[in-house]
Amino acid sequence: MTSAQHPPALEVVEYTDPLCPWSWGAEPVLRLLRTILADRVRWRRVYCVLFDEDDDPAPDPAAETAWYARYVEDITAHTGAPRAAHLTRVAASSWPCSQVAKAAELQGGTVADRVLRRLRETMFVHGEPADTLALALTAARGVPGLDAERLAADAASSDVRERVRADRAEARRPVPEVLSVPGGSPHPGAAKETEDGGRRYALPTLILRTAGAYRVVPGWRSYDAYAAAVGELCPGLPRAPVTLQAEQALEHHRSLTDPERALLTHGPWPPHGAVRVETGNGPLWLHPEEP
Repeated sequence: MTSAQHPPALEVVEYTDPLCPWSWGAEPVLRLLRTILADRVRWRRVYCVLFDEDDDPAPDPAAETAWYARYVEDITAHTGAPRAAHLTRVAASSWPCSQVAKAAELQGGTVADRVLRRLRETMFVHGEPADTLALALTAARGVPGLDAERLAADAASSDVRERVRADRAEARRPVPEVLSVPGGSPHPGAAKETEDGGRRYALPTLILRTAGAYRVVPGWRSYDAYAAAVGELCPGLPRAPVTLQAEQALEHHRSLTDPERALLTHGPWPPHGAVRVETGNGPLWLHPEEP
């Protein structure tokens, strides 16, 4: 029987935003989970639109940028994720990068993963958030297997715009379990209040679903928390973590932070040809063919 005849019994829904610092910090454990589960699950990303188009502009953009840079610095102190040495501005909107990330999904999971990663790095490595369509498309340029012309057309289409709008709406219908969340994490993941008095998921939040049950893992969590939720729904999953040899890991992921290197790889580091990119608190390692 083919996998199409037997689709995965488990769906993972990841509520995220390309420019969210907690989602960026969760990349090591989520990359590990995606790698281990691979074709055993259907993984669906929902883009929350953290920075909305109708947000009021800051009266003092420089002061807002300085405040947000300190906010990101505080988060990376918990997560160990890189942060930009200099942040040029707070993102004006998450819509452009969300549209590009959603459009990339039409070209397959591997391309979508790599495009999303590039979009995250605009904010947290380069300090230049991809908050226009031109910047977001430029960030994706050169991703292996990407059809750049198709990406540009799809990202600007009404269909993809509507998909992001649907994502934004879904992210603002949180399940009851996240309305009040116990502590024990620097970011427990309780739903956030929105300006209209509603609620949205804190980012990242994962919902794992089978035909008859679901589990919610909100906020900043360990790999063990995700693995336990998967195991409750699908006994026998996930398999034990397996790391990749350093060069294979960089070939597969294209860029790795130090927390990812520690969690996802084994063997001598850095691999031959790896390009070290300095950030405000540690390196990012790029595949030599990355621009």
